[in-house]
Amino acid sequence: MKLFGRIKNEDIVNQIYNKDKFQRSLTFLIGIFIVSITFNIFMIPNDIVYGVGGIGVIFKKLFNITPSIVILISSILLLILSFVTLGFDKTKNSIIGSLLFPIFVELTEFIIPYINLGNTEPLLLTIFGAALSGFGYGLIFKSGYTTGGTDILNQIVAKYFKKSIGTSMFFTDGLIIGISLFFFGMQKFMYSVVNIVIISIMTDKVILGVSQSKTFFIITDSETAVKKFIMEYLDRGVTVIEARGGYTGNYQKMIMCTIPTKEYFIFKEGIESIDPNAFFMVTDAYEVSGGRINRKDK
Repeated sequence: MKLFGRIKNEDIVNQIYNKDKFQRSLTFLIGIFIVSITFNIFMIPNDIVYGVGGIGVIFKKLFNITPSIVILISSILLLILSFVTLGFDKTKNSIIGSLLFPIFVELTEFIIPYINLGNTEPLLLTIFGAALSGFGYGLIFKSGYTTGGTDILNQIVAKYFKKSIGTSMFFTDGLIIGISLFFFGMQKFMYSVVNIVIISIMTDKVILGVSQSKTFFIITDSETAVKKFIMEYLDRGVTVIEARGGYTGNYQKMIMCTIPTKEYFIFKEGIESIDPNAFFMVTDAYEVSGGRINRKDK
């Protein structure tokens, strides 16, 4: 459907979510199963706290209440809060995850007695459990779903306190982890911090993938020589961008080029050989299409 000759945003979003729906649903279920089973095996026995699941760990320790019940009640309350503060459109993609996560936690609880981790170091258990959880969360987010919980709180804090999602995550998850300090002590608190950091890193890696390419932004007085080296020797395309110095106000050319990571060394050394005073910045590029020069004489 078009509105005044333009495609409506709602139609674009619906088209995205209807694409590969079965595959995304399967990926989501695998992800939530991994997160749930990891929560039962690694997080509960070691008093590792993060997100709404962390509230379940605390309540189990204090009142011996089943964590899945605490997670379910907390998730329902947060969904209601989300409906009131964020609206239906922002809430609907969190409903399934918010309800299925505590159900999967309850269903996978039976496996705990069958897993014997022996005298494994708690730090090793924390790292391994966080890596598995991060992998599971990565699958969930990559499929277009969430598990609700503190994700809802993050959006609320971001909206009403005008903070970024990253800052909101630091506040909400940091508050829950901070509370654990009073119940589990400094060592478990530090394990929880390590846990949330690894989960965040692993989640990003699953969503974005491991960077196979690097993008260079280069400012040099030897523009022609650098472009020739890139295009003729490395057989890569370049884009020349008009740039302006913030201090001097002078206009200069900036060369942008994306290369495979394996060519990083020769690329960097080549630029420095051509112009030792060249300024360049390197960033990871997670998805690249095209860029190689096609010549008829090849």
